[in-house]
Amino acid sequence: METTSGGGTLVLGGARSGKSSYALELGRRALGPMGRGLFIATARPVDGEMALRIEAHRRERGGEWETLEEPLEVARALLHLPPWARAVVVDCVTLWLSNLMEMGAGEAEILRRARELGEAAASAPVPVILVANEVGMGVVPAHPVARGFRDLAGRVNQLLAAALPTVVLVVAGLPMVLKGEAS
Repeated sequence: METTSGGGTLVLGGARSGKSSYALELGRRALGPMGRGLFIATARPVDGEMALRIEAHRRERGGEWETLEEPLEVARALLHLPPWARAVVVDCVTLWLSNLMEMGAGEAEILRRARELGEAAASAPVPVILVANEVGMGVVPAHPVARGFRDLAGRVNQLLAAALPTVVLVVAGLPMVLKGEAS
């Protein structure tokens, strides 16, 4: 799928489905041979293992991507893009949701922020690729907090899918276009 202008793409998938690699490939296509991209990372190095993951992912992206660590204010970051950015990848919306919940945000605030994120991604002057986990395809969690997270993640994904012109589901490294056009 070619992404050449603003408008936004939501890339969904399970853990280790290939969604992040696919999102970066979409972003690289939009960058062209000399462009630079902005990678908005929502993960926080809450422990040693996560810090190692973050550093490994940063190395894998390479020099064409400048990383902005933004665990909460992603929509605001999209509204204030640096002029050199030719594409943006936000990885990942699900960790952003987790961060908001951890900071005490309630459902109404999270859904408001998700709408703002969708609007900011859709109206950006460059391609914005949002990466999110599809968490609703497994068993119903036994714990009420886990069920609430799963349900809220599904609602956030629905809001973003409605706001963006392109939605892709990645399973086993294979992208399937759910909405929009593939080239």
